[in-house]
Amino acid sequence: MSETNKMNVPVVATRGVVVFPEQDIMIEVGRHKSMNAIDEAEKYFNGHLVLVSQRDILVDDPTTEDLYTVGSLVHVKSVKRKQGFLRVTFSGLQRVKIDSINDDGKMLFGGVTLLDDVMGDENEELALIRRITSEIEQVSIQNITIPTELVNQLTMGISAQQLSDQFAQYFPLQIERKQALLEELRVNERLMIVLEEMQREQALAKIENTINEKVKDRVEENQREYYLREKMRAIREELGDVSDTGEDVDEFRELIENNPYPDFVKEKALEELRRYEMLPQAAGESGVVRTYLEWLLKTPWWQETEDVENLNTVRESLDADHFGLEKVKDRIMEYLAVKSMTGNLNAPILCLVGPPGVGKTSLAKSIADSLGREFVKASVGGVRDEAEIRGHRRTYLGALPGRIIQGMKKAGVVNPVFLIDEIDKMASDYKGDPSSAMLEVLDPEQNKMFSDNYLEEPYDLSKVMFVATANYLGDIPEALRDRLEIIQLSSYTEEEKLNIAKEHLIPKQLKENGLKKSQFKMSDAQLRYIIRHYTREAGVRQLERVIASLCRKTVLAILKDGEKSVTINKELITKWLGQTIFEYGQKERKDQVGVVTGLAYTQFGGDVLPIEVTTFEGKGRLIVTGQLGDVMKESSEIAFGYVKSHAKELGIASDFFEKNDVQVHVPEGAVPKDGPSAGVTFTTALISALTNRKVDANIAMTGEITLRGNVLPIGGLKEKSLAAHRVGIKRIAIPKLNEKDMDELPEIVKESIEFIPCSTIDQVLKEALI
Repeated sequence: MSETNKMNVPVVATRGVVVFPEQDIMIEVGRHKSMNAIDEAEKYFNGHLVLVSQRDILVDDPTTEDLYTVGSLVHVKSVKRKQGFLRVTFSGLQRVKIDSINDDGKMLFGGVTLLDDVMGDENEELALIRRITSEIEQVSIQNITIPTELVNQLTMGISAQQLSDQFAQYFPLQIERKQALLEELRVNERLMIVLEEMQREQALAKIENTINEKVKDRVEENQREYYLREKMRAIREELGDVSDTGEDVDEFRELIENNPYPDFVKEKALEELRRYEMLPQAAGESGVVRTYLEWLLKTPWWQETEDVENLNTVRESLDADHFGLEKVKDRIMEYLAVKSMTGNLNAPILCLVGPPGVGKTSLAKSIADSLGREFVKASVGGVRDEAEIRGHRRTYLGALPGRIIQGMKKAGVVNPVFLIDEIDKMASDYKGDPSSAMLEVLDPEQNKMFSDNYLEEPYDLSKVMFVATANYLGDIPEALRDRLEIIQLSSYTEEEKLNIAKEHLIPKQLKENGLKKSQFKMSDAQLRYIIRHYTREAGVRQLERVIASLCRKTVLAILKDGEKSVTINKELITKWLGQTIFEYGQKERKDQVGVVTGLAYTQFGGDVLPIEVTTFEGKGRLIVTGQLGDVMKESSEIAFGYVKSHAKELGIASDFFEKNDVQVHVPEGAVPKDGPSAGVTFTTALISALTNRKVDANIAMTGEITLRGNVLPIGGLKEKSLAAHRVGIKRIAIPKLNEKDMDELPEIVKESIEFIPCSTIDQVLKEALI
């Protein structure tokens, strides 16, 4: 056992009580040594001490021999001081072995070793849990001394360790049996002991049932029970005490009567309250009804915040938080302007689509701050169960409302800014299609009457400003996309990254790392060097990580080496961040045969996609490698077909394809690649290789090709051109039909790159081949 598992802490001896990990228990402590140990633990040991049970409860001043050798490390949650004793609530943390105990007359102090659970065979564990769960339900039916709440807890899918420990904590076992469960480290063995106790309890229950049946026959139990229950009901009515839940009922009724809930909510709440009032407190359904009432009444139905009406103030707030993003800011301003003019307007449902790191999530938070609204977020990436959106039926054990209602309760108002993150990553399976459930949430015509399976009452979401985020528009289901107002957030240019870093990232990291402006100095040239050589991304997430790393190292230099301030230069950047990761302007350095630079648009932004073609002796096969998807494979086949059909015009020997194979390769073979805009690139590379003509290294291209040689338009021109600009490309051949998209390109890109619109492959070849 390593030294890190050993510790010295105060020790409290208990009489007839065994505490288990992850269990809370309240104990009245009256012995002076124990009270001193608790005080010592709170003062010097962060509330930690060890509870260990006595072998004989009659011993008043136990020694080491009077105590068991295994106890529990606990944390003191609360202490109520009474006259002559303490009422203490402990929370169990971990099993410990008592190595030694020292008694100085004032308190017990021990050296202990932390003990870890030993997991067994998973299949055996699963079988034992299933068997125990079944046995617990059987015992609970036969033995009314087991609280229904405990049965519910033990059958809600808790871990094997929790199952055995909760059972031991609450089930009526002899102290020796509880101690045996505490000392047993093998989890499966503990489960076996639990199962034995269950079966023993069932055997006892059968005997008790037999005895009860005999007694029932002798004293006419049916008539007697009926008489007693009727008499008890009459007494309660006379006293005005209908059930044991009187205080809760009064609180709920006061909440309903003193707040402006909608009439249908009040009616439903009062109906459920009457049920709750008549149920015995020990009944399992009582807890279900109470939980439902809490959700129904604590979900906001009328609470609303006032929007900031001053349009200039809102715009200033948005500009202060984010650089650029004019379309999003303009849309928010339009919404507020129309709302101010009309006095009422359904909130827009925006969807921010762009690569990771461009500020989609932080922009939603900024919108909430600028409007003075509450902000709440629900991530739906990977959600497969429709109930995550609509909620569970109340008939299910552990039922809860869906994420939408949970978010509304967390917000506390009916008009928050509600961020639905990663909406393009929702999945579906046999439990339903959550994207279909999301239609009702995000359809302005339907969300006034949103139906949550748990609440069972229509909920108005029309005042909520929903902001969804996605990396790739194509992954959002078409029906759902139709309900959203799509706003594209493109990759940042180098100048935009520079401004974002200066105005937002560096001030943020200086604050988080406790630095002053005078202690961390970095010029624009060094910042640009980092952007070019240590990051290559659409957004600024990696850039922020790099700046954070430099700030942390600056703090270390100030505190450890006594530096008063640090000025970042290239030597320091290389020392702290290592050698450069990327080569700025990384493209083909010289004109080559059969090598063409293509452009791709992925969910992570734009990227360059070099394509290589070579030929060798064979039988006219086309070999395509590089982890290409079906669409790109078809593009390569179309390009190959075009070249074969125009071989004579291109000067390719008529028998070339009978004697040679052609291989097309897209480097980075381990990375899957697909898309419909590589046809032009494939065709140019093939013709270059087959005619032995070099390709201009300074040109990139994008576009799909038909069998007749026409160039078709593509999407993502802005992202692709930014990628080309990032690696130093000087010319780009684009489809002529994409000329209209050039208005959206940043000025710095249009100034540094020559765009060549082409409508046929012949025009592309004329520009690309030397």
